[in-house]
Amino acid sequence: MLAGVPCLATANAILNLIAATLLGAGLYFIRHGRVMAHRRCMVAAFVVSVVFLISYLLYHYRVGDVRFSGQGPIRPIYFTILISHILLAFAVPPLAIITLARALRGNFKAHRRIARFTWPIWMYVSVTGVVVYLLVYIAYGPPQIR
Repeated sequence: MLAGVPCLATANAILNLIAATLLGAGLYFIRHGRVMAHRRCMVAAFVVSVVFLISYLLYHYRVGDVRFSGQGPIRPIYFTILISHILLAFAVPPLAIITLARALRGNFKAHRRIARFTWPIWMYVSVTGVVVYLLVYIAYGPPQIR
């Protein structure tokens, strides 16, 4: 394995965990009327997610595909999580950009309308990113790298 590669995978999982935590805090704050705290959390979640995306692309550029080593009943469970994670991950960047842009422009009615879709998708992708990491690298690791 390439030097530093496992660390980069771990960093990616940590970034996903931080993003999920910030998303959860952001939801908590807006539901309790703490608009500025909500705003800070959501902007921070966006920044963390951008850093994650750069790190993730760098990781897969250096490593290529990573194969899941688990066998038996866990395989269909893993691939169900992975496929849903990947498909929804494609939606997160445009949804997050649109949602954030509407809020920053003060168009809160439109922001709330799209945030109702953006938040759960973004949260699901962040959490399942951590789950995929745990399955590939911890529970059934070390992974096979092609």
